[in-house]
Amino acid sequence: MIDAWFDSGSMPFAQWGYPYAEGSKEIFDRSYPADFICEAIDQTRGWFYSLMAVGTLVFDASSYRNVLCLGHILAEDGRKMSKHLGNILEPIPLMDTHGADAVRWFMAAGGSPWASRRVGHMTITETVRKVLLTYWNSVAFQALYARSNNWTPSPFEPSLVEPSSVEPSSVEPVETTPTHVLDRWLVSVRTILVREVTAALENFDTQRYGALIADFVDDLSNWYVRRSRRRFWEGDRGALQALHDTLDVVTRLMAPLAPFITERVWQDLILATDPSGPASVHLASWPSADDALVDADLNDAMQLTRRLVELGRSARAEARVKTRQPLARVLVPSVSFARLNADLRREIATELNVQAVESFASAGDLVDYSAKGNFRALGRRFGKDTPKVAATIAAADAAELAAALREHGVATVAGVEVTADEVLISERPREGWSVVNEQGETVALDLELTPELVQAGLAREVVRLVQERRKVSGLEVSDRISLAWAAEGNLAEAIRAHSDTIASEVLAVRIAESEPADDWITDSEVGLTFTLAKT
Repeated sequence: MIDAWFDSGSMPFAQWGYPYAEGSKEIFDRSYPADFICEAIDQTRGWFYSLMAVGTLVFDASSYRNVLCLGHILAEDGRKMSKHLGNILEPIPLMDTHGADAVRWFMAAGGSPWASRRVGHMTITETVRKVLLTYWNSVAFQALYARSNNWTPSPFEPSLVEPSSVEPSSVEPVETTPTHVLDRWLVSVRTILVREVTAALENFDTQRYGALIADFVDDLSNWYVRRSRRRFWEGDRGALQALHDTLDVVTRLMAPLAPFITERVWQDLILATDPSGPASVHLASWPSADDALVDADLNDAMQLTRRLVELGRSARAEARVKTRQPLARVLVPSVSFARLNADLRREIATELNVQAVESFASAGDLVDYSAKGNFRALGRRFGKDTPKVAATIAAADAAELAAALREHGVATVAGVEVTADEVLISERPREGWSVVNEQGETVALDLELTPELVQAGLAREVVRLVQERRKVSGLEVSDRISLAWAAEGNLAEAIRAHSDTIASEVLAVRIAESEPADDWITDSEVGLTFTLAKT
């Protein structure tokens, strides 16, 4: 008696009734071989082999082009799920708890499909927190500020979607070229995202697909949105358009693995502001990547900017200086400084709450220099003589060497010409600085607090207290207020000196110094008594 697996191997043609059923040949020719097949690892000798063997015997070609071999599902402790062990998780209750999109995303993108997977409530909760909730929060942020600023988007950008997805009458000539450095960066990196996500899915690599989306939504939320908050508060149309267009693209990209949340976003955000678009995200065309929108130099410079910001935060933490306390300046490596334009230096200054971003070269005698050879670069040119050249570099005057390399890109040391790539220069301030050096990058914060900086820090504390009170009072982000305050000494002077800044930050149309009443709020730590009211 022939094995039952022969029936399974016959499925690709038997399901159409080929070759006996009328019209079956045309259907079979269109569908054979299949693009891919997936099953668990234990089906290698059964399902996978039977399909290949029967198809090859009958048609001289395997019945599938690609195999996605799935690993087994394990409990969170690593043991195999079993009714006997009582550690199984039923799919429907799991989806009821976390949502179908979360379970699907975790299963398809949370790891290598061919590896055994530990599944549990904690692992799926982490997926929700890192990916879906971060995405949702960015959507909510956009919706909030679009509504509060009465903003509607321009028509779909033709460069972002296939032409067939947009009705010809809906495309009008509009100015869509971003001008702000953050907007230009966002357009560039989302274009790369489209290209790489498309390639990942075409290669059936759902893990890479998930990792690309996860990294992007994290960058979108924790860099672009956070750095652009003030622009959204002010109703900046460029920021609103850039974020809206990006969420449009990301929603399309996420739809295959998160069909429910993306459909909700499509209906509530995309269609709500542009009813001329496709009726469903699942009817929308896949985004296309226009390489002309990619700015590789800007991407690299922004990556450097973020790296320097991370080091600056570490320097603040090491010195135990609050982020709200403004500082005079931050020093960054001279080579890095040269790669940063004025816009990016401004982003660093604002993020680190410093008044100026300067290079170590501008600090003059405040900096000590050291130099050593870059053995990898030296080895390519000097071979076995590399140790001798490196020793010569180490013995040279590091400050003079740094100045020559900075000015000319090359320097002569003991008769040997070396380039900037062949020498590693370290720059370190002498005193009164908080310095962090990691992976060849050094950042130094000037810790000297002048009376003006102290006052600016006190004004930031006032802003914090008022903003907290706004939230407790249930005010909308766009609500304007009147603010009355009472304080003494240096705090009072700080408020008077920075009243315009405070008013701008807390959306106060009036700010006045007054005698406190019994129902005013008092913060004993800062020494401020105040009250606010919606206007």
